[in-house]
Amino acid sequence: METIILAVVIAVVVLGALGGLIVGSRRRKPLPPPPPEAPDITAPPAEPHVGDEAETPRDEPRRTIEEVDLPGGPAPVAVEEPPVVEAPEIEIEIPEPTAGRLVRLRTRLSRSQNALGKGLLTLLSREHLDEDTWEEIEDTLLTADVGVQPTQELVERLRERVRVLGTRTPEELRGLLREELVKLIGTDVDRTVRTEPEDRKPGIVMVVGVNGTGKTTTTGKLARVLVADGRSVVLGAADTFRAAAADQLQTWGERVGAYTVRGPEAGDPASVAFDAVKEGKEMGVDVVLIDTAGRLHTKTGLMDELGKVKRVVEKHAPLDEVLLVLDATTGQNGLVQARVFAEVVDITGIVLTKLDGTAKGGIVIAVQRELGVPVKLVGLGEGADDLAPFEPEAFVDALIGE
Repeated sequence: METIILAVVIAVVVLGALGGLIVGSRRRKPLPPPPPEAPDITAPPAEPHVGDEAETPRDEPRRTIEEVDLPGGPAPVAVEEPPVVEAPEIEIEIPEPTAGRLVRLRTRLSRSQNALGKGLLTLLSREHLDEDTWEEIEDTLLTADVGVQPTQELVERLRERVRVLGTRTPEELRGLLREELVKLIGTDVDRTVRTEPEDRKPGIVMVVGVNGTGKTTTTGKLARVLVADGRSVVLGAADTFRAAAADQLQTWGERVGAYTVRGPEAGDPASVAFDAVKEGKEMGVDVVLIDTAGRLHTKTGLMDELGKVKRVVEKHAPLDEVLLVLDATTGQNGLVQARVFAEVVDITGIVLTKLDGTAKGGIVIAVQRELGVPVKLVGLGEGADDLAPFEPEAFVDALIGE
């Protein structure tokens, strides 16, 4: 039995060995290639190697950064730029001619000044002109700020002429008073604002005065007067201590097409004045108007400041005109200011503002006597063209009425 089992085992081993030899002798065939896999569109592109040709760009539109979804947050929101707002164009105004302007504004003057003229005519028309009446005439003139010395001169002449005249009709008295007042104011002085030097351009005008008298406004109105007379103007905003002064002056200039030179707030006034004259020369304009500071904290400080402005400007050319702006409503107080400024700079002319708002028109006579220079311009209202060349005859006619 054991012999049979052993024979079976041997037979199985022999058959297994023969099978292995047969399989090993057969030729092995290569395996077929695996089917191509679909490309992974999420995988990043392979890095190019040295020597690889650059891939031809695909013809597809490029996306902006606003269209690309960035990882880690929403896409940036495009910020719209604010629309550009263009500044409105300033319409250039054409001021009315200055010839006869005081005559056109006479009604404004007569409303405030008639009290003086009518008061004098009433007193002179009395049947008996005794000492008391002449004292009343003096008081009327002094109240109108004519001044002591001019008042005494006028009363003396009136006394003499009334005595010689004998009869005194209203027409005769009006003519007599008109003649004497015109003589007292003076018609033999040059009241033109000197802006046209013969040997050069531009003419240089400096405007001085205490703040509050209407100095900067007067400078702007004077620019209108000059433009109305056919002259081109550059404005110098040398009042650097008032923040609104330069803006105010520039607004006046823009309305008539005048260029304004200005500097930093609290800057050097002399530097602004120097630059204004320089710009005026380069632009070839007819006139440069310089608005100066009007501080009266100390007389010394004012003297130093205005003196420096004057010296710096005269490095270009001498000043043709220095105009002092006075508020007519201040009366005798204005004379105190006038004295201070006259000591600082050589005043060549006076501008009386707010003359329509006071009954003290005699300040015209008093300030001329005080400074020895003529009144050249008068302000008769708040309007842009209410600055007029001073005409003695028209002024007196407004004083005494028709």
